[in-house]
Amino acid sequence: MNPSKRLNERLTPLLKSIMEKGPAGCACTVVRRGEVVYQETHGYSDLEKKKEITPDTIYRIYSMTKVITCTAALMLFEKGLFLLNDPLEEYLPEFKNPQVYRYNEYGARSLSSASGPILVKDLFTMSSGLTYGGDSTETERQTRAIMENAAATEDMRALSKALASVPLAFDPGTHWKYGTSHDVLAALIEVLCGRTFGDFLQKEIFDPLGMTDTSFRIPEDKRDRLCTMYDRAEDGTLTPNTRMDAHYQSGSRYESGGGGLLSTIGDYSRFAQLLAKGGELDGVRLLSPKTIQLMATNHLSPQQLKDFNWPHMRGYGYGLGVRVMIDPAAGGINGSIGEFGWAGLAGSYLIIDPKEELSVVYMQQLLPSLEPYIHPRLRAAIYGALD
Repeated sequence: MNPSKRLNERLTPLLKSIMEKGPAGCACTVVRRGEVVYQETHGYSDLEKKKEITPDTIYRIYSMTKVITCTAALMLFEKGLFLLNDPLEEYLPEFKNPQVYRYNEYGARSLSSASGPILVKDLFTMSSGLTYGGDSTETERQTRAIMENAAATEDMRALSKALASVPLAFDPGTHWKYGTSHDVLAALIEVLCGRTFGDFLQKEIFDPLGMTDTSFRIPEDKRDRLCTMYDRAEDGTLTPNTRMDAHYQSGSRYESGGGGLLSTIGDYSRFAQLLAKGGELDGVRLLSPKTIQLMATNHLSPQQLKDFNWPHMRGYGYGLGVRVMIDPAAGGINGSIGEFGWAGLAGSYLIIDPKEELSVVYMQQLLPSLEPYIHPRLRAAIYGALD
């Protein structure tokens, strides 16, 4: 039986069972060695209007933006515009002489200079000491205050300066902590290329690859294609969520490198195929195979790997903005060592496997996303269908 038939037999029932537990609709595209072996849409983009998901449905891809951001930055790396071990302050002077919040064994907080500068690679690898907003530490509380206003008022350079005013959660390079590092990476790209982040992505990635529906803002003529986001209650009830859509509106200058893009499954699948094929698709080359290999190499130290401890990421390290599979036994993973990708807040999911020349893009719009339940099952079923 060929992989395409096996995928239809296994993946379609799995996606339908997933929808019973969570999302109103979903879509999945699997491409192997240049051939589309699975491409299906299921369910609704708008439950109330009984509007079905179609191939041109537009999704908020949230943190799957990060893979595009890191690719864009690596394109500038290949031009020699920066090195990974350069101090960030050479390009973004607001990060000169960073301060760190420290806590003693009794929880008392103090402030002192960092042991060294943030390096550019610390942004890629989430080891900068920058965090997302939260309640656990003073860094998270101050970051939350900045990020709550950012979508309405900030461009990426202004956001970078605001984030630089917050003392770090730890000395750069010592720990792994998911946070705003890739938003600052977007500001670095702007400084290096002298253009807005959105303009760089449009001219250097989206236009060359024909990604006509990928952008930071939703044009008026495409609004009816935007998938409804749903909040899921514990009993499974779905309620539309429009609370988080401010920065997609016209007039916003916010172009988050960490989570700001909208895209279709077709657009993102073209980008994914390019990575799976070593950086080139249909005559368009963005990166060399060697640079993609560097991106998909674990860059975390043993201590940082302990910090990267999300249960559904067992077996993975972290590269330049992507999870990287390093230990199939630890994760119970039937995929290839070196498989890489990332996911988005609302449950979108990316698998890139250079060995198999395989790319998988899955889309849904659900909070909480049920990612730890859905994504490993998709991965198991897809790899189980390959010959």
